[in-house]
Amino acid sequence: MKRSAEIQLENWINSSRRKPLIIRGARQVGKTWLVDYFAEQRFDNYVKIDLEKRRDMHIYFGENLEPQYILKHLELEMGRIIPGRTLLFFDEIQACPRAIMALRYFYEQMPELHVIGAGSLLEFAFGDISIPVGRIQYLHLHPMTFYEYLVAIGKKTMADYTLEHPSEVDNLIQQKILSELRSYFFIGGMPECIKVYRNTGSMVEAFHVQSEILDSYREDFSKYSPQIDTLCLDTVFLNAARQVGEQIKYTRLNEHHTGPTNRKAFELLTKARIIHKIPSCDPSGLPLGATANPKKFKTAMLDIGLFQRLCQVPVELELKQESLLSMYRGKLAEQFVAQELAAWHSSKLYYWSRSTRGSNAEVDYLVVGKGEIYPVEVKSGKGGSLRSIHLMLEKYPNCPQGLILYNDIYSTIEKHKLTFLPLYCAAIIGDKRPTIV
Repeated sequence: MKRSAEIQLENWINSSRRKPLIIRGARQVGKTWLVDYFAEQRFDNYVKIDLEKRRDMHIYFGENLEPQYILKHLELEMGRIIPGRTLLFFDEIQACPRAIMALRYFYEQMPELHVIGAGSLLEFAFGDISIPVGRIQYLHLHPMTFYEYLVAIGKKTMADYTLEHPSEVDNLIQQKILSELRSYFFIGGMPECIKVYRNTGSMVEAFHVQSEILDSYREDFSKYSPQIDTLCLDTVFLNAARQVGEQIKYTRLNEHHTGPTNRKAFELLTKARIIHKIPSCDPSGLPLGATANPKKFKTAMLDIGLFQRLCQVPVELELKQESLLSMYRGKLAEQFVAQELAAWHSSKLYYWSRSTRGSNAEVDYLVVGKGEIYPVEVKSGKGGSLRSIHLMLEKYPNCPQGLILYNDIYSTIEKHKLTFLPLYCAAIIGDKRPTIV
């Protein structure tokens, strides 16, 4: 299945400033598959070492981290490694933190060799070592976007329309895309789930895969011990999912543990990239993160398919809902937008919230486009309450207009500075940022 990140990998290969690359992302988002596929297409020789399975090779990353020394030993087991012709891939690199440290020396002493590392739970490994800042590049891999999903199931033409401005797309086509989005709400973006659905046409089979992935995440929780009680972690994981789109209070994530304990569990889950923490911030200027309030935040999950499976959403009932915005009390739509923004725009998401005596106002997301800040609401239609976005536009005149993602075709209300976009347009709002840094 094609991934948009292939373009970033191609640019990495051809860059005159290329450094060793680490692909970051949660478990089972497709990191290994992406490198395997790319190596087959672009390299004469491919050396792949799974450092979680091959712990016997950790000895080669001992006191001596010189590339020539490491390669001399690797070649005895894996065959020739030729700069310019070989892709050297360290999979599950988090299992050997000193292999991460060695990457700086590959950059300094053997820059012509293409080296990639990939792994989940990398943030935990980074805590044990000195990260070679400035000598490594990163690619953040997310679950497959709605665009990638459409391409995978053989609807490339429809996929291309999702990246066009809806003002240029026929109304009937917009409606057809929204109809296809219903399936994505439940299949989600985990590659194995999409593959199974594509091959079998069965949502039920995809749900089985989702359950297996969630079980594997729970098994990973044991790797966080003794940092946190795994039962607490599991409870916080479930309750964070149930509260997607709501302001989070640590004490409400697990009534059997204290707020500080729940906070530690929540932060571990964000480090594992299983959930997103979305702080409230002041949209008076850039960068948005400069005014983020760490004590006022909401959350989104890694993937909409895993989200609905974890929350045991009654699929047979929700699929009968007339509007995408009505499914699971609007939480599926808000999760979808967060997921698309994280993949296409920025992994750091923000929203706006104002609390005053007798009046609360909240705008679902904030995005940056061409140096300007746009409030984004996920709403059921033009008739719904848009009080918060009107209030924000009035309070912050630097915001040029409000964007409403909803279950209908493109339209505008110019006098109120509002643009209404089909829900799938979450992919095209804001700046599309390159994913290698």
